[in-house]
Amino acid sequence: MSFFISLIELTDANRRELETVPKVHAMIHHGLPLAEYQAFLRDLYHVVWHFCPIMAAAAARCSDQHRDVRFDLYARIEEEKGHEAWVLEDIEAVGGDVAAARANPPSAPVQAMIAFNYHGAERVHPCSVLGMLYMLEVVSSVYGGRVSDSIARALGRDVEAGGFKFLSSHALMDVDHMAKLNKLVKTIDDPLAQEAVVNSTRVNFYQFCRMFDEGGFVAHIA
Repeated sequence: MSFFISLIELTDANRRELETVPKVHAMIHHGLPLAEYQAFLRDLYHVVWHFCPIMAAAAARCSDQHRDVRFDLYARIEEEKGHEAWVLEDIEAVGGDVAAARANPPSAPVQAMIAFNYHGAERVHPCSVLGMLYMLEVVSSVYGGRVSDSIARALGRDVEAGGFKFLSSHALMDVDHMAKLNKLVKTIDDPLAQEAVVNSTRVNFYQFCRMFDEGGFVAHIA
């Protein structure tokens, strides 16, 4: 059995927990009110802003044993850089405060998720970054398109009219990214690296779920 299949099996319960969160279920099937979508985008901005720096921190610590991971991270950084600007465009398009999104910290669960991923990359094992990639790409490829369509309908907007650039584009892009991640993860046979990836995936799914709890973005609507 490849490690990618093992990763799916070992973390599928964590992925399925996401669908049990009431706010996530509502978002997928019924969309979000405008204020909640704006708050979600503010949190998402910080997740995306830190995406490349976390990958860079991990790449810098990859030894030649994990050179394939290092080179993959270099390529992903090149592909993903600047995408936080897309989130800011979406915030502006739906009437949100771009300056406030830049200046203010995200919700506590998002701060914890970002901090965990820096810690994993710099202090645990550089391959832990693959858990972050796996979680985000699963969420984006499986739910991103459905969520953007659902929210657009709830707000009476056309997805193509603006406000959904990040979600819509990554729903398609991350299908390809997931295929590449599948190939990369299959090359990892180091038990310590595998353990770090599994743990990171579980923690990232957990913190992403908390983002939709009362302590997450919903509590920061103002």
